Amino acid sequence: MNPQTHPIDNEMRSEYDFSQSARGKHYQKYRAGNNVVFLDSDIAEVFPDSASVNQALRLLVKLAKAKVPTENRRNKRRTKTAKRRAAR
Repeated sequence: MNPQTHPIDNEMRSEYDFSQSARGKHYQKYRAGNNVVFLDSDIAEVFPDSASVNQALRLLVKLAKAKVPTENRRNKRRTKTAKRRAAR
């Protein structure tokens, strides 16, 4: 933009209404380092608010950290049974 053709307008437009706003309302959260994440629409339909997203993610982290056996129970039973039979 050329400043000569479009002078700086220091007046607020009439359609902007900040009468109900609060200055610095989210300042502390911003300084704390909260991240903004955009969810795809299909995922956003499942989670009504940020608390539900956080709860799901915490559960996912807990499951990821849980010790998962490398064999499932059926394989363990078969191994024990085979060992018993071999010992006879």
